[in-house]
Amino acid sequence: MRVLKKRAEIHAFLRLLRKRAAGVDPRIEKAVRAILADVKKKGDISVEKYTRRFDGHGLPLKLKASEIKKHAAKAEKNIIKALEFSASRIRDFHEKQKEKSWSYEVNGAVLGQIIRPLARVGVYVPGGKASYPSTVLMNVIPAQVAGVKEIALCVPTPGGETNPYVMAAIELLGVREVYRIGGAQAVGAMAYGTKIINKVDKIVGPGNIFVALAKKMVYGEVDIDMIAGPSEILIIADSTANPVFVAADMLSQAEHDELASSVLVTDSEKLANEVDIEVEKQIIALARKGIAKKSLRRFGAVILTKDIGTASVLADSIAPEHLEIMTEHPERILDSIHNAGAIFLGLWTPEPLGDYAAGPNHTLPTGGTARFSSPLGVYDFIKRTSLLQFDRKGFMALSDTVEAIAGVEGLEAHANTVRIRRAAFQ
Repeated sequence: MRVLKKRAEIHAFLRLLRKRAAGVDPRIEKAVRAILADVKKKGDISVEKYTRRFDGHGLPLKLKASEIKKHAAKAEKNIIKALEFSASRIRDFHEKQKEKSWSYEVNGAVLGQIIRPLARVGVYVPGGKASYPSTVLMNVIPAQVAGVKEIALCVPTPGGETNPYVMAAIELLGVREVYRIGGAQAVGAMAYGTKIINKVDKIVGPGNIFVALAKKMVYGEVDIDMIAGPSEILIIADSTANPVFVAADMLSQAEHDELASSVLVTDSEKLANEVDIEVEKQIIALARKGIAKKSLRRFGAVILTKDIGTASVLADSIAPEHLEIMTEHPERILDSIHNAGAIFLGLWTPEPLGDYAAGPNHTLPTGGTARFSSPLGVYDFIKRTSLLQFDRKGFMALSDTVEAIAGVEGLEAHANTVRIRRAAFQ
């Protein structure tokens, strides 16, 4: 793994990180647009066509409740117990995010904000090479806590094979509208609606490049959560950090995919060398060592800084999805960090705790978007409506101001709304 010390090579690496998910193949964009247009025009016929082509089955699009239950029963009891425990912690955390409607009275007026849940949400859960029951929990639970009444869930089932762990999570949460479709065709079905799948108001959940592009293209027709990029971790560590722990945490992200980024920023050259050695030891035993090696070779690095303060500034400029702070006093650095999807303090807080069981949502902004984006939460499944009610006294108090500003903007009809009312009571 490369060790970077010079300013020029550090900046070159940062530019590489920013470009790693950029530059989508125009052929993929064209294919996604064609799929979405086809689904919008032909609905279920197109969805079924692409499901046969990409997933290799012609099973009914919708899973029956009895099928969900049957497949969920195949999951081992210890896994079901783990999912139940994780779900309870995720629900407890997200309950604290709930917002309430509010109002106040001032000079003959009632002003406020009404909080209401979205009516219908679509959740995309990846399938195929791996199963992601945690994605079910992290995307469905905050919607349920927000009060969303209708949740439609799409999950691909290649070869018609239904993953028991995903089904166990779905059964645990009581989701009853589940479709065995994936890819851009699933996004299109949820965004535009078909005879079988009613249109949703918002689509959430991660997926491959086809899913990510489809979500981006249907934004405006429906809302979306975010465009998820490759996973990333940045670790700030000093000489007190355990190199074995640091190496393990870097590899936890490197095994995701070849575009994943794992970066250590430290002021200790000794720690840097020890972590490099430890990564080589641990990677040998990984089932996904091929992926991890490619990831570290391209987007892994150890960056040496003169002090931890400089490391914090660097981390803030990167705005990582996951930020671990393994220093003697990690809480002292916290105030200097403004940009991160999630922050993990101390040597006993590895990132995978957040992935599965801690409670906070693991759907986080990537690619530097933590500068302006937040983790998925209950607030993603609500809408806010402003409330205004004036009596005559309150109206009169604002009428001159409204008329003056409307006049400056050249909107005579706006000014007339107050002039006419004023004249009616003179």
